[in-house]
Amino acid sequence: MKLRNIVLTGGATVAVLLVALAAALAFGGPTPPKPMQSISDPFKSVDFSALPPLVHYGARDGTQLAYRRYAPADKHASRGSVVLVHGSSANSQSMHPLAQSFAQAGFTAYALDMRGHGDSGPRGDIAYIGQLDDDLEDFLQAVRPSAPKTLLGFSSGGGFVIRVAGGARQALFDNYLFMAPYTNQRAPNYRPDAGGWVSVGVPRLVALTLLNRVGITSLNHLHIVDFAINEGIANRAPEAQLTPWYSYALMKNFQPLEDYQHDIRDIHEPAAVLVGKNDEVFVADKFAQVFADAGRPDIPVTLVPDTGHIALTLAPAARDAAVSAIERLDAGTPPVALDARASRP
Repeated sequence: MKLRNIVLTGGATVAVLLVALAAALAFGGPTPPKPMQSISDPFKSVDFSALPPLVHYGARDGTQLAYRRYAPADKHASRGSVVLVHGSSANSQSMHPLAQSFAQAGFTAYALDMRGHGDSGPRGDIAYIGQLDDDLEDFLQAVRPSAPKTLLGFSSGGGFVIRVAGGARQALFDNYLFMAPYTNQRAPNYRPDAGGWVSVGVPRLVALTLLNRVGITSLNHLHIVDFAINEGIANRAPEAQLTPWYSYALMKNFQPLEDYQHDIRDIHEPAAVLVGKNDEVFVADKFAQVFADAGRPDIPVTLVPDTGHIALTLAPAARDAAVSAIERLDAGTPPVALDARASRP
């Protein structure tokens, strides 16, 4: 009788857990946040008249993925190449001013539309976790940027670049520059909801994480995060549209591994961090602690004065700081703290 009661109790518990799991998957998605003006407003003053056209390369699954190429100011004397990875929701167009700065400094710059963004496949989703890494390798094989090669990532794109820099493919690039990179919501520099930029469906996230741990990945296409974008911006020309939400697969791939400290600790190529002192998405003063806690206090963190999150890629002084950082990485000289209010000669 006791055994029967135990079996019945166990069966009831399993049934309750399955119902809770199903409910989390079905109803535990994110709630759209209010538009975050500090993210969208700065782009209103950007001059996109010289934006290069999108060109495409073929990924291993046959999908044509988009990017923009910026030729160096002196087309006969490139100093190397910089591959730029945009932030969450965005696309290659958002990196236009920064890419222009690198081209003017003599680099060949490439701004990517990461898969799931811009003109690179359906927005908001990818086929599997790790597909973005494969796409990046396919880009290098198809385009063959000149050396020395630097991979630069901003915000969530910076988190993805940390993933690459600390992973098995890190030798594909000579240097890495992380600009206000996302690391993890448990990291000391993280603000709740990224300062209001994201809304995560936590119940669905927990359920999908549990399923992935037992090898069930067929539901990774489910909507897991919303961004605080302005709908007017979302409805721009197709190639310029923002991505308003991410699936679980895209969210997990466009950031470091869950053990982000492991990724940081395993970076063996020259690397540096650049952050706006007034960043409203992350806590700027805590970035040095993030890298020190991961055992890499040797990766320099430069705080750019009077600069917010988006301004890090738009403000002339911040762009100068990025160019200077890569010049120093290429030269084998660790970047140092800069007074970003000073202009380059």
